[in-house]
Amino acid sequence: MVPQSLCDISYLDISNNCLKGPIPHWRKRINIVKGVASALSYLHHDFTFPIVHRDVSTSNIFLNSEWQPSVSDFGIARLLQCDSSNRTIVAGTIGYIAPELAYTMVVSEKCDVYSFGVMALEILLGRHPEEILSSLQLTSTQDIKLREVLDKRLQRPNNEMVSLHIIQVAVVAFACLNLSLSSRPTMKCVSQSFSTQIIPLSIPLSEFSAHQHTSQELQTLFHVI
Repeated sequence: MVPQSLCDISYLDISNNCLKGPIPHWRKRINIVKGVASALSYLHHDFTFPIVHRDVSTSNIFLNSEWQPSVSDFGIARLLQCDSSNRTIVAGTIGYIAPELAYTMVVSEKCDVYSFGVMALEILLGRHPEEILSSLQLTSTQDIKLREVLDKRLQRPNNEMVSLHIIQVAVVAFACLNLSLSSRPTMKCVSQSFSTQIIPLSIPLSEFSAHQHTSQELQTLFHVI
């Protein structure tokens, strides 16, 4: 349920320029991703039984006047219980649904993790990453360049910390999009990685490593590749 104090706008509306005003800058986008990660971690790990949202998408993320995100629309959410079947019909928003649902029909927290990965890439890119998702079916993330996941309407960040945060979001997003659900991180791991400002996951993009690059190299990554 979304409090009335929240603005009735979604990030998708903003990224598609359906509203007047400036395009959200990198810091705001990073904070939105972090906020949603924290909310999903709470749903998955802080209840007796995990709650799976099943429809994580930008159209279900609402923002208040301070650009703080709130996850909405729990109409198809599922409470997972270890002593009952978690099979279900495929539900959610096309373009965000975890691919394994099409043939297993089994819902798990990792379904939300995949959807979060799509949403995180969309926030970086400024539009739905349909082409990138399609390419992941045929190629490795090693072949994807950083510039391919950044919104071209924004200037490249000139702040080292912001640059590292963007890299972190990109790395985590691709980890969440792993076609093997067992290889995807938990939302608790994702949220903690954002809180501690480290990347405990394997780096999927060969063009950079947040652990190794100097400030000058970071600028090269954002301005050249």
